[in-house]
Formats: sequence, C-alpha cells, structure tokens
Amino acid sequence: MTITTISSATKEVKIGFDQPFVIIGERINPTGRKILAEEMKVGDYSRVESDALAQVAAGAQMLDVNAGIPLADEPRILAEAIQLVQSITDVPLSIDSSIIEALEAGLAVYQGKALVNSVTGEDEVLERVLPLVAKHGASVVAISNDESGISEDPDVRFAVAKKIVERAADHGIHYSDVVVDPLVMPIGAINTAGLQVMHVVRRLREELKVNTTCGASNVSFGLPNRNGINSAFLTMAMASGMTSAITSPLHPEVMAAVRGGDVMMGHDPNCANWIQAYREPAVEGEGRARGGRRRRG
Repeated sequence: MTITTISSATKEVKIGFDQPFVIIGERINPTGRKILAEEMKVGDYSRVESDALAQVAAGAQMLDVNAGIPLADEPRILAEAIQLVQSITDVPLSIDSSIIEALEAGLAVYQGKALVNSVTGEDEVLERVLPLVAKHGASVVAISNDESGISEDPDVRFAVAKKIVERAADHGIHYSDVVVDPLVMPIGAINTAGLQVMHVVRRLREELKVNTTCGASNVSFGLPNRNGINSAFLTMAMASGMTSAITSPLHPEVMAAVRGGDVMMGHDPNCANWIQAYREPAVEGEGRARGGRRRRG
C-alpha cells in the first residue's frame, strides 16, 4: 500500500490507503477573506494563529497555508505565516501557492517534509515546480488539469495525472510523494461532478497507486446546507479510495462523516477514535447499584 509521509520538525502524518483519512485544514487562506488578507498584508498574523489553533483542536491532522494576496509580497508573507504556524503547532503543513518564488520562500523556512500545493500538467509549470520539490525532498499535490483546462471527461483527468506522475519520476520524485487532486467541481452546476471524481479516484488508486486529495467544499458551492453535501461527498469519496482532503474541520457534521467513514473502512480499530471523540462523559456513580454493589445482569 502506498504511503505518503509528511512531517513537521517533530510529527509525522501518513496518508495512505490503509490509514485514517487525513483532513488538511483550509482556513489559512486569504482568498475571499478580505479582513484576513488586509491583516496578512501588513504583517498581522493574529487571525492566522487563531485559525491554526482552532483547526488543530477540531481535528485537522495537517494545515494548508496560503498567502495569495493581490499586489502583496507573497513570498515574504507565506514564509512568515509558515514560521508562525510552525511555532505554535506541531502538525505538518501544505505550502499553497501558484507562485514559484513563494514556494521557494516557504520551503526555505519550513522545518520537516512539506506538501507542496501544487503542480499542474502544463509543461512549463512542471519544469519549474518539480525540480524545487525534488531539491527539498518534499511531496507534491498534482492537479489534474493542463493547457486545455479542466475536462469533464474523467479519463482525460486521469491522463493528466499520469503525465504528472511520470514527469515527477523523471525528477527522482517517487509516486508515493505525488498526491493527486482529481478536481472537484460544483455539483449544483455539473450534476455528474461527484461521479467524475469517484471514477478518477478509483483509477488513480488501482492503476497509478497514488494517494489523493481535493478541495472538498467545492462540491457544494452555490447550494444550501453545504455541510450536508460535503459530508455525503467525503464518505463516498473515501469509499472510492480518496485518502485526504483540504477542507474545514470546524463543521462537526463534516468531521463526524469522516470519522464514521474511517470506522466503516476499518481504519479506526475498535472504533477508538470515534469513541474518544463522541463518548459522553460518565455520570458520577453510574454503573453502581444502591449500597455500592454492582448490578448483576
């Protein structure tokens, strides 16, 4: 079974077919968050700090860190955010940028083995990002689109992923260090979006033997009760072979769906994680009959 190991200075997380599903917290991202963007731009990382701690407390095993702010010094901001997050929590990080200089800055200060998010199938992008990933001994998220855009044909997405895995191998990057994102589209706009992803994920697992991730909340964009859709999607994606997702752990129904999926997949021996998360505290004196004797049954 393929294992992708990501680490901080002191902690390892294993993404794999026979491992518990890995939640990569998505909240440290200024896209669509005007206040966070303005704060990060001027070096105020208080919200980054609170978001990091809240996501870990809610169950995220990794955190995605993005500093994509228009007209800002993204390399500096990303490096500073990574250093801050690594100083307050021990979970490994996904370094998220489409700017090569920002990825370089982030990797230069990162302690451990990072997950680089991301590389796409365009030849120019591959030749810029993959050598950087190899240089730092990192893992990388492979996005299943290229110069032609995002195809609605899942077999075309698989072909793009296969190309990236093969090109990664040319740079000495083992397939176990490539985590493929099959691209989740809004199901409210494309009714077959869920089926497309599950088809690709099954092929990726069976044929390329690579681990997978996705931006899970994309599937519910524009719909009411988004967390209900996200929860249903995640459990079905897990059954199809998906091994991680970039999403928010701050929604209890989503975390319950993932933990329940782990139970059903046999990835939570003796239901230990489920019980730890949801067991009600014992009432004082419960389990004893009057007079201190235990009941016989």
